[in-house]
Amino acid sequence: MAEQVAQDVDRRRDALVERLFGAVLGMNDLYMVYVGDRLGFYRTLVEIGPATPAGLSAAAGTHERYTREWLEQQAVTGILEVEDLGGNADSRRYHLPDGHEEVLTERDSLNYLAPFARMMVGIVRPVPAVLEAFRSGGGVPYADFDADFCEGQSEMNRSQFVNLLGSEWLPTVPDVHARLRADPPARVADVACGTGWSSLALAAAYPKVRVDGFDLDEYSIELAQRNLAGTDLAGRVSFEVRDAADPVSRKGYDLVTVFEAIHDMSSPVEALREMRGLLADGGSVIVADERVAESFTAPGDEVERLMYGWSVLHCLPVGMSDQPSAATGTAMRPETLREYALAAGFRDVEILSIENDFWRFYRLRP
Repeated sequence: MAEQVAQDVDRRRDALVERLFGAVLGMNDLYMVYVGDRLGFYRTLVEIGPATPAGLSAAAGTHERYTREWLEQQAVTGILEVEDLGGNADSRRYHLPDGHEEVLTERDSLNYLAPFARMMVGIVRPVPAVLEAFRSGGGVPYADFDADFCEGQSEMNRSQFVNLLGSEWLPTVPDVHARLRADPPARVADVACGTGWSSLALAAAYPKVRVDGFDLDEYSIELAQRNLAGTDLAGRVSFEVRDAADPVSRKGYDLVTVFEAIHDMSSPVEALREMRGLLADGGSVIVADERVAESFTAPGDEVERLMYGWSVLHCLPVGMSDQPSAATGTAMRPETLREYALAAGFRDVEILSIENDFWRFYRLRP
């Protein structure tokens, strides 16, 4: 018996060693994708085709020796392929294999994951402040997470909004879909709109609607206004810095949306109460938040693991940065949102039949 117990302990130990070593390799891949994305290496390889280190560095404006080291790393890890493998290091030519171009360079594709690397680089920069928050019980304001996090998350969500918001998500709610297409033109409040891609996708999908985007983060609203500039939507979309829990005089919105933000809010009940107050008669609030399990279980699946990692490093510290705080964290269960919504005065919370790997969709009825 003792020998069997010792063998089980050894197996668990070895499995964890293997898992953590694999995580280190994955971290290396992620950070090297960040380098390739930020320096424009992937896009340049798409434009010029197979390239030597000198050719890529000349086209991208980088130092040849650093460029060669990155190219070799990418070939060793299997993200790039190398021609003339046995040739001189300076004469080898590297290219993106079929299928990798979409993942690393095609911004409108749902398979575009280069921004994920940028987001994950940005999420770890304030780690010292997160550790201090663990000790003090305080938080880390969203503004302390730099442009890499903000813009990386924005680009990851953008492809979903552009591809799915008006074509798959909202059409599953027939009365809302019909109202957005009807006269008189519907008014939409996009709360916690971030860099504005949800607002812009709404306006593009429904040519009659007027969308007002609100967000507390000034940099996000600055980016939203940049994203709006030069489009044909400027007359129907506006952006404003505003806390979701702050009352405003504007009422009469036919739809209020809030995407992936309730769990970050220090005061979710107050924010939801204000959203309810924005609605016109017959209006609804649609919330998208994380598709975590309905109840805590351990070990969890990959989505649960992903969400808890984000919660520890970002969402819980952000939510704790204002006190008193609901301290929700990323793993907001459906029952938790229901409790918040009922406390805010909504009479019903419906989970919508929208398929998505990462988000669960709710309709809140006043």
